[in-house]
Amino acid sequence: MTEYNPIIVALDCSAAEALELARTLRGRVTWLKVGMTLYYAEGPGIVATLTEMGFSVFVDLKLHDIPHQVAGAAASIAKLGAGMMTVHASGGEPMMRAAVDSARRAADEAGVEPPAVLAVTVLTSSDDAMLASVGVSRTAAEQVKLLALVAADAGVDGVVCSPQEASIMREVLGDDALIVTPGVRPTWSQAGDQARISTPAAALAAGASHLVVGRPITEATDPAHAASRILSEIEETN
Repeated sequence: MTEYNPIIVALDCSAAEALELARTLRGRVTWLKVGMTLYYAEGPGIVATLTEMGFSVFVDLKLHDIPHQVAGAAASIAKLGAGMMTVHASGGEPMMRAAVDSARRAADEAGVEPPAVLAVTVLTSSDDAMLASVGVSRTAAEQVKLLALVAADAGVDGVVCSPQEASIMREVLGDDALIVTPGVRPTWSQAGDQARISTPAAALAAGASHLVVGRPITEATDPAHAASRILSEIEETN
């Protein structure tokens, strides 16, 4: 496996496509993201398979339920050896704390490293107008900050937020927090359905620790080349 790099490739596809992408990207990236599309279709086995291939796996199911249910789900994810997992910060402090405590306990019982529990603040597909339409009077940036503070009180390891809020999150959460930013698009890629986006280099400069990149890599004619191109652009900027 390569040295650590900040790219997390989102595998929102079938198992066959995911495994083909994994084989193609092996040696180019460290992290792969398994979200709802792939996990619900294939179950936990896909996480185990990707882990066995040498990848660190980010299980992004955005858990949001009563604390008891979220604790059980977090334990199941932790036992798989996942490196990261997500909960919705809007579920509140007790729910997030239940996830953190349960994940750590289950990982210890299974003899694996506990996953970093990340709180999802405001989805990158949402903007101020979208929030207002569901009764949130704060701007997206204000709502992200509020939820991040609640998440920090719950003991999470970091947050998921748009690149536009990464600098605020770094100030609020400190140097050790993981700040994972979807909505990352290189200049040569389409924005797609995400409203609050940034280039990879700009997201890292703002304070992001990891960058979730999906379609610019997974839909490229040569995914490995696309990943290398993004890494090169980051290195050139730095």
